[in-house]
Amino acid sequence: MRDLKIPDQRHPEKAHRPDNAQPKKPSWIRVKAPTGAGYKETRNILRENKLVTVCEEASCPNVGECWNQGHATMMIMGDICTRGCTFCNIATGKPDALDAFEPGRVAHAVETLGLNHVVITSVDRDDLADGGAGHIAQTIRAVRHRAPETTIEVLTPDFLKCPVSAVEAVVEARPDVFNHNLETVPGLYPTVRPGARYFHSLRLLQQVKEMDATIFTKSGIMVGLGEDKQSVQQVMDDMRAADVDFLTIGQYLQPTPKHHGVARFVEPEEFAAYEKAAWGKGFLMVSATPLTRSSYHAGDDFARLRDARAAKLG
Repeated sequence: MRDLKIPDQRHPEKAHRPDNAQPKKPSWIRVKAPTGAGYKETRNILRENKLVTVCEEASCPNVGECWNQGHATMMIMGDICTRGCTFCNIATGKPDALDAFEPGRVAHAVETLGLNHVVITSVDRDDLADGGAGHIAQTIRAVRHRAPETTIEVLTPDFLKCPVSAVEAVVEARPDVFNHNLETVPGLYPTVRPGARYFHSLRLLQQVKEMDATIFTKSGIMVGLGEDKQSVQQVMDDMRAADVDFLTIGQYLQPTPKHHGVARFVEPEEFAAYEKAAWGKGFLMVSATPLTRSSYHAGDDFARLRDARAAKLG
C-alpha cells in the first residue's frame, strides 16, 4: 500500500488540508514511465549543473518523452515557493538566497544539451523586492551569450507585489516568448490560486505587449478543476483582449490527496472544441489536449510559427 504520508513530509504547509479522493485516470491520460538513453543523458547533464526542473518538481506526465528528446524546462531561484496554490506540487516555505552562479549553469546546460529552444521558469519569490526579475533577466542574457541561436521562453511569476520596473527588467532582456499562466478561470482563484489575482495576471501580459510588441506572449489554463465551458471561453476572450498570442489548455492532474481534487477528466473531444474555438478567436498558436502542459512541444511549436512567418514575409 502506498504511504500517503510522503507528500505531507514534502508539503508540511498542506498537511492541515482534508484529503481529496484521487480518481482513476482514463486511458487517454496514462503515459509510460520515463526511460531511454536520451532521458538519462538529459537527467545527468541537469544533475551535473545542479539544476532544478519543473518537469520533476511539478510531476509532469511528459517528462519521459521530453527528456528523451533533450528538452527540459529549467526552474530557477530554488525549489521552494512563497505561494501555496492548491494545485501545485512545488513545496511552499522560506526560500534560500539566490545563487549568483545559477544563470551561468543554466546557460552551460543549454549549450551542452544543444537546445534549439529553452523554457526558463521559476518559483514565486515574494520575499524579493523585484520578485526575482533581475535574476531572470541575468539568466536570459547568460543563455544568449552561450547559446545565441537558442530561442528563449520565460514562464514568469506574476510580480504581484513588485513595481512595474520588475516586468521591464525581464522585457529588456528580450526573451522570444514571455509566458505567464492564468492557470484557471477567475471564479476558482480563491480556492485554486489564492495568493494571485486574475486581472493582475492578465494586465501583466498586456503590459509586456505594450513594452515590446515584438515579444510573443503566452498563457495557459488547466481544466477539470470545476470550471464550466462558458468560463473557459471567457478566459480565452480576456486573453485575446490583452493581446496574448499563444494559448495552452491541459487537464489538471492531482499530485497528492492534499491537493485540489479533480472535478472531472475532460474528454479529448472537448479539448478539440476548445482548440477550434481558440483558433477562431485569433490566437497564433494553440495547444489543447489532455496532456498539454505549458512547455510541452514549446520549441517545436515556436519553430513552426517562426518558419511560417518567415515564408509569409519572404
